[in-house]
Amino acid sequence: MTTLPRMAAQHDYKTDHKQLTQWYNKNKRSLPWRENKNPYRIWLSEVMLQQTTVVAVIPYFEKFLQKFPTVQDLANAPEADVMEAWAGLGYYSRARNLHKAAKALAAGGFPKTAAELLELPGFGPYTSRAVASIAFGEKVGVLDGNVIRVLSRRYGLKLEWWNGKGRDHLQKISDELSLLGQADVVNQGLMELGATVCTPQKVMCMLCPWAATCVSREKNLVEKLPLKKPRKESEVWVWKPLVAIKNQKVALVQNDYAPFLKGQMIFPGEISMEKNKPKAYDAKHNITHHDIFIQITEKKSLTGKNLQWVDLKELKKVNPSSLLQKVLHKVKL
Repeated sequence: MTTLPRMAAQHDYKTDHKQLTQWYNKNKRSLPWRENKNPYRIWLSEVMLQQTTVVAVIPYFEKFLQKFPTVQDLANAPEADVMEAWAGLGYYSRARNLHKAAKALAAGGFPKTAAELLELPGFGPYTSRAVASIAFGEKVGVLDGNVIRVLSRRYGLKLEWWNGKGRDHLQKISDELSLLGQADVVNQGLMELGATVCTPQKVMCMLCPWAATCVSREKNLVEKLPLKKPRKESEVWVWKPLVAIKNQKVALVQNDYAPFLKGQMIFPGEISMEKNKPKAYDAKHNITHHDIFIQITEKKSLTGKNLQWVDLKELKKVNPSSLLQKVLHKVKL
């Protein structure tokens, strides 16, 4: 059981707040979603930045906005076009939820509080708080990987941040800091500090506004904090897709049998979890903790009431996952 450390004194937060905001205003990067307070742009950037680096996101962000300049444009677009524009960013449930939420936002407008945003598809605690604070100035703190790392190190917190109590403790600190001034500056400052100075590997303490008071630096805990979340063990799955192609169309079904890409259009087939990887397979793919070994069966014809025949040129619109492209690459077209 983890013992939660005592919260730092209020005057410490005031000093930390002042140092952080001064540092951010002087050192913040020029990023396309920081050009204004447009909630659509801010929301889109936050969704894209989940599981993806800033450098990788910028070109996708700019192309996406060219295609869907407003939330109304996104709401009115066919899902296939949205998925095609998202192709390459991965974690495609983000794009589906983005599209669903856009329809609600286009109809009802952008809520200005984290509590209201939380009701929308794809808006978790972090995204809701980020959009509410950055776009609308609501005094709520954010908690993402960067903020968890920065706060854990600054205050020397050996917390199991992936559990409720540890996460709540860090959230309270983030909220305290956001209450002391401009929440948008505080939150972006914490994230910027974690992204550019207090990084997972290369830590540049001398550039940090909190270098003189950092507990983990004083106690030589920088490399030990935040605590490492126990890794979920990888699972070996043997997938046997049936690939049938005729007239430049491929047969797909809505996935109700595989533990990955749930609900998406994939090849029909069967799957099983195994203790050991198979000796023979056509290709290998990883999705989160699923190690997928692919054994392809090519079919000249295929029947079934749930089959959908999709034009090969349109496949990325239906399902942009690289897994399907990897299978097709192994098939003699």
